[in-house]
This record gives sequence, structure tokens and C-alpha cells, in this order.
Amino acid sequence: MSEILDQEIKYLKGVGPKRAELLARELNILTCRDLLYFFPYKYIDRSKFYAIKEIDTAQAFIQVKGKINAFRLEGQRHKQRLVAIFSDGTGTLELVWFKGLQWITSNYQLNTEYIAFGRPAIYNNRLSIAHPELEPAGKDAVLSPLQPQYSNTEKLKSNFITSKTIHKMVSQVLMPSAQFIETLPDYLVKKFRMMDLGESIRQMHFPEDNDKLRKAIYRLKFEELFYLQLNILAQKGRKMAVTQGLVFSNTSCPLNLPKLRNVLFGKFEKTWVRGNK
Repeated sequence: MSEILDQEIKYLKGVGPKRAELLARELNILTCRDLLYFFPYKYIDRSKFYAIKEIDTAQAFIQVKGKINAFRLEGQRHKQRLVAIFSDGTGTLELVWFKGLQWITSNYQLNTEYIAFGRPAIYNNRLSIAHPELEPAGKDAVLSPLQPQYSNTEKLKSNFITSKTIHKMVSQVLMPSAQFIETLPDYLVKKFRMMDLGESIRQMHFPEDNDKLRKAIYRLKFEELFYLQLNILAQKGRKMAVTQGLVFSNTSCPLNLPKLRNVLFGKFEKTWVRGNK
């Protein structure tokens, strides 16, 4: 597994040199290891489907299942947008795109069932979702009910690298046969009943439920703090091995700390007053 983790991401399907360069520059992701340790910053519950007639624009995100009845272009030149009329039998809403219009019409078909996911809004008195996530409906359409959301930049979005794109890249590396070498001592994992490393990484990207996600977060946070503390202790040991600190030849005269403090603060006060006149 270590050879795969050290492999550059440009060799993953759908990435290539150009996307790999963007991911390296924008998110500092160069290898498959970097990708797996680029954890989501939040999760959205996608276990619920809404009927269009019950959508409330106060909701942060919604997902509906339906079909595209028609496409139409609106606006002129650089202000042109593509609108899809999406229906589920209870009502209609508009799916709107401002970029990649030709790609959308080439890859999405009329009268085919899709799952649309995004933030609902009202525009020109019509319910709409701008730049929705759209995928064919089916039992494997949503890989996890808790959908991970990855940090992104405008540069990546303009090049069609979305949170969903990153998630699909991760799924290529996290194959069912992927094995991870445990990084914590076995006695610690057993003592604190922690999830093993491989399962923790899987649950971070493809959480089965909130409880397993919580255990995965605990395990990875424990490991980070554990090695941080070990590093501090190692630095302390190295420092003590090469230096004994300051040695006072005369210890019979104790330091007058109040007097020393007054002298130091007196000098600071005079300097500060002169500098602010």
C-alpha cells in the first residue's frame, strides 16, 4: 500500500498532469497519501429526499429525484446561462448553470431520472438551484448518506474540480483491498479501544453513520497529538543532552525579582513615552 500512497495523483483516472498541477498549487495535494489525509471539513446528511412541492428556500441543501423535461438558453453572450426544467411529478424547479453549458447538454439527457442536489433559491419568482450536483438515480448513486464536503478554491471550481470530484478521486485509492500499516503501538490501540488506521481513514471519507465517524475522528486526533507529544519529548531530550543551561557560580545572593521587574518596566515605560510623544 505504501507504493500506492507515494504515487503522484496525476496517474489517477480523470486527473492527469493539468489537474494534478492545480491540486498541488491550490490544496498542496501531490500524492495519494496527501489526498487520503485531506479530510472533509464537514458532512451533509443526504439520507433524505424531498418532493419539489415541499422544498423550503430556508433549507441549506436539498436533494430531489426527477427528470429533465427541457433545456433552454437565457441571456446574451457572457451573461448567457443554461436552464433545465426539472420535474418529479409534484412540481418543477429550474437547474441553472453559468459555466460549462456545452458539457452539461452533452452529458445529461432528457427524460432520464437524476438526483439533483444543491442550495434552493427563488429567482424571478421561480424555484431554482444554481450549479447543482447531478447524478443518475440508482442504488449506488449516493455512496454514503453522510456526504463529505472538502475545502475548495474558486480556481479549482472554475476548472470543474469540485468536492464531489475530490471524493471520487479518494474512492479510487480507497479500494476494498487497500491495506494500511498501523502507526500506533498495538497496546495503545487495544487499551483505548480505538479504530484501526485503515478503517479510520475510510470512515472519514465514507462514513457509515455518525457513531463510526466520531470514533474515526477520535482515533486520528489521538494519533496526531500522540506524535506531537513524542516530538516535544524528543526535542527536550536532545536539548538536555547537549546543554546544562546557565550555571550560577554564586548562589548565596538571591535575585531581587521585584526590584528587577521595576527596573525593566521603568526602562520600557520611558522608551514607550518618548516614542509616543
